[in-house]
Amino acid sequence: MYVTDLERAKIFLEDYFAGVAGARYNNAVTGFSSYFISLDGFASIEIMTRPAVCASAIRGLYDLGFAHVAISVGSRKAVDAMTCRLADDGYELLSGPRVTGDGYYESCVRIFDGIVIELCE
Repeated sequence: MYVTDLERAKIFLEDYFAGVAGARYNNAVTGFSSYFISLDGFASIEIMTRPAVCASAIRGLYDLGFAHVAISVGSRKAVDAMTCRLADDGYELLSGPRVTGDGYYESCVRIFDGIVIELCE
């Protein structure tokens, strides 16, 4: 996932999802930097930044992030609680919590850089 502020993204994933960051990787030649963030030991997200990508995104030539990522938080009660926490912290609630047509209980929240996360049970 490309982001404009690597440290902000790292802190967000650590704070909200108990993520554990590996060592920061830096490529001095290209300006590329990244972290792998482990979420509960089951999944990892690589967050990345690179000046050329960020500049292109600002000009509308490249998109930051991804369509969305679904993160299981364990239960409907946990979806409700995390949704409230994110909304209270100023992140944009896009939908839910609700049961979707395919039977999932979820909410969608826009975080930084226009990135959408789907919280599911």
